[in-house]
Amino acid sequence: MPVYNAPLLSIDAAEARRYAGLQKAADFAEEKILAACEDARLLAVPKGIWELYDYDCETQTIKATPPCQIQGQKIGQHLAGCEKVIALSATVGEAIEEDITRRFASGEYSNAVLMDAAATAAVEQIADSMEKAITPKMAAQGFLLKWRFSPGYGDWPLTQQPELIRLARAEKIGVSLTTSMMLCPRKSITALIGLYRKQENSTAIPPKKGCAACTQKNCPSRRK
Repeated sequence: MPVYNAPLLSIDAAEARRYAGLQKAADFAEEKILAACEDARLLAVPKGIWELYDYDCETQTIKATPPCQIQGQKIGQHLAGCEKVIALSATVGEAIEEDITRRFASGEYSNAVLMDAAATAAVEQIADSMEKAITPKMAAQGFLLKWRFSPGYGDWPLTQQPELIRLARAEKIGVSLTTSMMLCPRKSITALIGLYRKQENSTAIPPKKGCAACTQKNCPSRRK
């Protein structure tokens, strides 16, 4: 049950702009985005946690206690060939959410939207940093990592979110679920990462990642 507590030194302003849907708004003041990123950074309390499990890709079963059978064809395809999976969770805490709510309530709508986007960029950065920290540990055991896949992607139903909370032991970092299967704090994530062994002399094309693998072409946060 490794816990990740590295500091958040900066928030990627380009990613915050993307999450705010402002990629094409070239005339939008960059200083406003930078200010939101800095405000979010100061409020963030970054935390992460992850757990490693054996995985049966034929039955899509995570060999936990009790076991968890993953539902959905897309994630089954994504984890094909994997011997192990990592269940992870990351959050930036509640203070950012409280500030966003306060800004909306006081009519600071533009600032609230930018803070929300900066907080989303921040939690994704935390998860990215976790992956970077995990990668050499798994490489030492002969494994490569597939990109992380979260409930709600493709056909993996949100109804399996409680199982992922359990598998990642997300409650240890203060992440829980509402009755409507929303993560709390809202700026949190859960995900699975598949681990597979690199085949010698393999010429396989690496799988598409992130937006390139997503079929939702009209998403306002889509990368070019």
